[in-house]
Amino acid sequence: MRKIILASASPRRRELLAAAGVIFQICVSEGEEKITAENPDEIVCELSALKAAEIASKFEFEDGTVIIGADTIVSYMNKILGKPSDEQDAFETLKMLQGNTHQVYTGVTALVKKYGEWEKHSFAERTDVTFYPVTDEEIRTYIKSGEPMDKAGSYGIQGSFGIYVKEIQGDYTNVVGLPVGRLFYEMKKLGIELRG
Repeated sequence: MRKIILASASPRRRELLAAAGVIFQICVSEGEEKITAENPDEIVCELSALKAAEIASKFEFEDGTVIIGADTIVSYMNKILGKPSDEQDAFETLKMLQGNTHQVYTGVTALVKKYGEWEKHSFAERTDVTFYPVTDEEIRTYIKSGEPMDKAGSYGIQGSFGIYVKEIQGDYTNVVGLPVGRLFYEMKKLGIELRG
C-alpha cells in the first residue's frame, strides 16, 4: 500500500481528503513561509512546495511515498488577503469583499519518491467567489463567532458566512482548501491512484 502524507494542519483539508476515500497520515509542516513569487498562482505553488519539501527532508520515506502540500490564498483587486491580524482587520476585509467577486487560489505540490529521489509536481487552481451585499452588523456578528480568525480572506465558505455566497465559478473544494478533483486528475496522469 502506497504511503500518502498530508503536510497540513488544516482540518478542512483533512476532511476533504478523507471524504474522497484516501487513507493518509498527517505530518504538519512548521517552517517559515518565505515567498519570492508575486502572482497568486505562483505564490501558492511556492508555499505548497515548501511545506511538502520540509516534511520530505525531516523523515525517511520509502519509494512510492506521496507527500501532499497545499496552500490557499484569497485575492481581491490584485491584493492578497491573508489571515486577519485582528477583528478590525477581519471586518475591513469582509466589508471589502461583500457585494463583490474575489479569487481563491490553492496551490498543491505532490512529492513522489522514486528510486530514492523526490519528483515534484505542482499546480494551482483558481475559483471566483461572489458575495451578496452584507451589512456591517452581519459582518460583526460573524466575527464574534471567532470563525474568520484563522482563515485566509477572513471567512470559511463551509461555515456560517457561506450563506452570503451568491455565485461560485470553479471548484468549491478549492475554496475550502484542497481542489480534490484536480488533485486526483493530476495524480492519475502520473499513474498514481490515491485510493490504494
